[in-house]
Amino acid sequence: MFETDGYVIFRDVIDQDLIKEVNDHVEWLQARHPDVRPEQLGHIYLKDDPFWVRLVSDNRLVDIAEKFVGPDIALFASHYISKPPYSGQPVLWHQDAAFWPLDPMEVVTLWLAVDHSTPENGCVRVIPGSHRSEVAGMRDNTDVESVLGQEIAVEVDESQAVDMVLAPGDVEVHHPNIVHGSNANTSPHRRCGLTIRYIPTSTRITDPETPYPSAFHLRGEPGVNSYQPRPRYVEGRHFRFQGA
Repeated sequence: MFETDGYVIFRDVIDQDLIKEVNDHVEWLQARHPDVRPEQLGHIYLKDDPFWVRLVSDNRLVDIAEKFVGPDIALFASHYISKPPYSGQPVLWHQDAAFWPLDPMEVVTLWLAVDHSTPENGCVRVIPGSHRSEVAGMRDNTDVESVLGQEIAVEVDESQAVDMVLAPGDVEVHHPNIVHGSNANTSPHRRCGLTIRYIPTSTRITDPETPYPSAFHLRGEPGVNSYQPRPRYVEGRHFRFQGA
């Protein structure tokens, strides 16, 4: 299915006790960064966050990533997109590969549902099979307040879109070239998901900042990049979690 459609869903990957901790972590991050929109809790906060590193290192997630990128695995980036009730911003149609400093573009995204994700609260929507097309250009779109502020510079046939309806703990996996996006959240229910971008350690992160803020070696051979050291938990400074 991944080869033909560019995405696949794994159900009940993460247990509900850990999902509750993830919920608490999102609230803790929002309290620490009140000036940042909850859709923008991105990778720059990750390197000094032991819980976040623990979460993206969870063997249940890394085992899924291994099916797509092989046994030598690093984290490239991770980002909470938490859309608040009634005001959560849309993510306009785009391809991830248009944005990322990776060479070659070998990478897989795992999208972990923290909340129930539905058409009403702005779930991810994908265009099946669009990953087999080339990466198109992007254009600015200031007509709509959106998470990226940009959209793909080609017409998208929205009649082909499939809604990724997920329950907390489910994981949707997609290809870097697939055309995807999500609508605004106009419902009374938050829609939070965590994106996790895993690369084989043979993929070079070409950003001038090295090590990249969210580059962590997770499994197998370290490969071609330099990595952040794993942060040590400090009581009172970091989010408190089971096993900290």
